Order: sequence, then C-alpha cells, then structure tokens
Amino acid sequence: MKTFAGVYGVIGEYSSQQALCNAAKRAREHGYTELDAFSPLAVDELDEILGLKPSWAPAWVLAGGVLGGLTGYLMQLWGVGINFPFNIGGRPLHSWALFIPITFELTILGGATAGVLSLFVLNGLPRLNHPIFAAPRFEHATTDAFFLCVMSSDPIFDPVLVRRFFLEETDATNVTELRQ
Repeated sequence: MKTFAGVYGVIGEYSSQQALCNAAKRAREHGYTELDAFSPLAVDELDEILGLKPSWAPAWVLAGGVLGGLTGYLMQLWGVGINFPFNIGGRPLHSWALFIPITFELTILGGATAGVLSLFVLNGLPRLNHPIFAAPRFEHATTDAFFLCVMSSDPIFDPVLVRRFFLEETDATNVTELRQ
C-alpha cells in the first residue's frame, strides 16, 4: 500500500444528487471503499451505496436513559426508604408510585445528555478545521452543491488515478486534491 504524505484525499463536485449517487456507485465499482459524501439534503440511497453502518447514537441514548432512570429511582429509594425511613400516614417505605415523576425526569435528562455526548464523541467534535473545508466552493455543500471525496486511507488510492476517474468517468464539475 502506497502512502501519499500530506494528501487527505481527492474531492469532486456534482450539480445534482443523482450525479452524486451515480459517481458513488461508479467509485464503489472501481473498488474505492474509503468514501465520504456531502450533500445539502438527505439522500436516502447514499448510505447504502457508501456502505455506511448504522449509528451507535440510539444505543447511547438508551443507555443514558436507563442509567438516569435507575439513578433517580435508587436515589429516592435510598433516601426515603433506607437512609432516613420516616413513615407518614402508614405508607410503605418502598412506595414506587411516588418515585415515578423524578424517575421519569432523570430518564429524560440521562437520555438527552447521552445524546449530546454521542454527538460530540461519534462525530469527532470539536474539530475547528478539516481538510475538506479547503475545497473550492465547499461552502455550497449546505445550499446547492454535492461532493464526493475519496480519502487517501483507501487501499487503492492514487491521486492521479482518482482525479482521472472523477474527470473522465463521472460528471464532476470540479475536482480538487486536498492537503492535510
């Protein structure tokens, strides 16, 4: 495997989501596996074309919610039923019905906190600069342009061949080599 020092990848710009999907399909057919796409809107079939795996974010939110709910419930059980048992009006020390509101609130708080943390961890945030930001017209990725990047970590990456692929076999309007 060749390494290209200082090269992050090669990025191509497309004018439509169909052109982006076609380019991604052609790239996968050529054997490129380390691809990333940038689009101003959700493209349903793009995840399947790029071979992306499902996110771990829902598992993080579930774990945070369960942990928050258990924390709220056990905190109340310990505080009212074990640490300072105080029998008022003959109610039992483990009165689960009274524990529901705080348990619910801490479940929501734990899930939301885990969701925000998963956003930062799974997306590699905070990252103030990225080599992709240097691509010409990349600011249009949020409005009207579509981009496909073949990264240098791909086993068959060669900047010259990737540029030729983008220019000759796809409808790329602009192709740029990105430096790290």
